[in-house]
Amino acid sequence: MKGALRVLLAGGGTAGHTSPLLATAAALQRRVPDVDITCLGTSTGLEATLVPEAGYRLEVVPRVPLPRRPGLDLVRTPGRLRRAVTAAGEVLDRVHPDVVTGFGGYVSVPAYLAARRRRIPVVVHEGNALPGIANRVGARLTRHVATSFPGTPLPHASFIGLPIRRSISTLDRSAVRAQGRTAFGLAADPPTLLVTGGSQGARRINAAASGAASALGAAGIQVLHHAGRVEEAEIEAVDGGPAYVVTPFINRMDLAYAAADLVLCRSGANTVTEVACTGLPAVFVPLPIGNGEQGRNAEPVVRAGGALLVDDGSLTPAWVARRVPELLADPERLAAMSAASRELMPRHADDRLAQLVLEAAGRST
Repeated sequence: MKGALRVLLAGGGTAGHTSPLLATAAALQRRVPDVDITCLGTSTGLEATLVPEAGYRLEVVPRVPLPRRPGLDLVRTPGRLRRAVTAAGEVLDRVHPDVVTGFGGYVSVPAYLAARRRRIPVVVHEGNALPGIANRVGARLTRHVATSFPGTPLPHASFIGLPIRRSISTLDRSAVRAQGRTAFGLAADPPTLLVTGGSQGARRINAAASGAASALGAAGIQVLHHAGRVEEAEIEAVDGGPAYVVTPFINRMDLAYAAADLVLCRSGANTVTEVACTGLPAVFVPLPIGNGEQGRNAEPVVRAGGALLVDDGSLTPAWVARRVPELLADPERLAAMSAASRELMPRHADDRLAQLVLEAAGRST
């Protein structure tokens, strides 16, 4: 008789890896209540806070950035990677997982390689439309590969979507709009713009939105601005005008999405999936670094008519002042954008990935 299922989930550094990891952990617990979950991350990423807060055990390994270009960091990588693989192997030897599941990022390659040496089944989940280096390595070591977007170029890949929080995948924005606006000190009636650059904020988005504050206020638009660094979004309050609320962190993104009529944001995989699933019209501003994955992430929603795409360099206060009031003054267009995006992304990727993990572990249900 098999004992309790033991699963190791590897990922971290950013919300892009930590959020789907936590959503998958919750889905595994729903299916197998006595599952033993260990998370593998770093001591400096968001996972160092979010994983323990969610009630899961966190083991850490050294951070191993994988350089995209030749240079001194590339020369140092093999030694760093060996140390990280050794550390990951020590965790596996303590935990004895039945399966290792990786979400990409700094810690996944050490976890994949250490698991391979111990003949532990590996599951790979790729969050972005273009895969990162870590998951390109991992996908060569297993046939259990899942992606968030169709057409992601990885061997053995199955498109299942991106695991997201149940509070968002099941969100009815209209039903909790009043609660959302009250929670953030917003008025009940004005058109509302949500601005977010992700968990750390985004300087370009912060500058463009706060620089257009007076124009947005003159158009009767209230703003909820998740700035990360509030000093980048300082504005002068206008007595009697619509609210412009600046906050460094939003714990209840479900209520923020419900409060908004339009969102101005980056196009990381989590953001694109969450915005599309909630049917929130969007202006996506892809991060202009990396391998172009954020632009590719946004493509399905933009192509369907659920969002606009703006280059980072083109996003200015003048652009926001001109285009955002134009959008928010057109409820029919907003409704069409919402309808176009709402059914694009799978809503239950957390359960589908949990099932794949169980199958890899030989515990199919």
